[in-house]
Amino acid sequence: MKTTPRPIDAAALAIMFGLCAVWGGQQVAVKLAVPVVPPVLQAGLRSLIATVLVGGWMLWRRQKLFTGDGTLPAGLLAGLLFSLEFLCIFVGLTHTTASRMAVFLYSAPCFTAMGLHWTVPSERLRPMQWLGMAVAFCGIVIAFSDGSGSDLAKTWPGDLLGLLAGVFWGMTTVIVRASRLASAAPSKTLLYQLAVSAVLLCALALGTGSVHVGPMTATTWVSLAYQSIGVAFASYLIWFGMLTRYSAARLASFSFLSPLFGVTFGVLVLGESVGWRFAGAVALVFAGISLVNRRH
Repeated sequence: MKTTPRPIDAAALAIMFGLCAVWGGQQVAVKLAVPVVPPVLQAGLRSLIATVLVGGWMLWRRQKLFTGDGTLPAGLLAGLLFSLEFLCIFVGLTHTTASRMAVFLYSAPCFTAMGLHWTVPSERLRPMQWLGMAVAFCGIVIAFSDGSGSDLAKTWPGDLLGLLAGVFWGMTTVIVRASRLASAAPSKTLLYQLAVSAVLLCALALGTGSVHVGPMTATTWVSLAYQSIGVAFASYLIWFGMLTRYSAARLASFSFLSPLFGVTFGVLVLGESVGWRFAGAVALVFAGISLVNRRH
């Protein structure tokens, strides 16, 4: 029996601000650990640890890990796209700043909206949402062109990987919404993505020889714990729990906060600089995403 979604209350506001802050800090955590743990290995370990935690949580809740519900093909595809998304994020962060990555990555709602427009009849875009995508993409173009020639030569590969990560994230969401995964338990959908990415990314790290870890520091341990326990395990389960209680459309309207936190943490923690041109681009992306998430 379906329950009527609750209106967004003070508790939901506080939780969403907390979740967006956690997600926004992810890029900073990756940058802090990259000098010690190679990016591909870091991504694989993140997924591996979170897979064990989510699987254990499901067993504790007496949820079945393996059922013949027909979700396997879509689950494997979602896991592949999830793997590509985080491969792009982690490798991209070795070429660009956490602030820039946050903006390009969180263009994902635009790609999700476009994909759902063609695959889910109830998700057709309205003129205001198309306008939002145009505004957001204008911001992305400006962000891409921000900086001097020498800076752009260094950052554009990472910027492009960030944008590709947003595309893969959007495609993952479309697969989940348009397949049998839409009726599966959220924890099972998350487990598919984490387990497949753990296998693929760890195998890629081994295959490319990217397994040499430097001396572990307290910062590195905290970074890995933050990514695997805080982000990939706890925050995602809390998010899925929120989706069962509140309107998904209303919750999605908070998505613009994550890149805002990402840029802020990049400046405060890593000392990254943000010029007025890039700040204007960020504002356009935020405004565009807000329009895309509007349902009325």
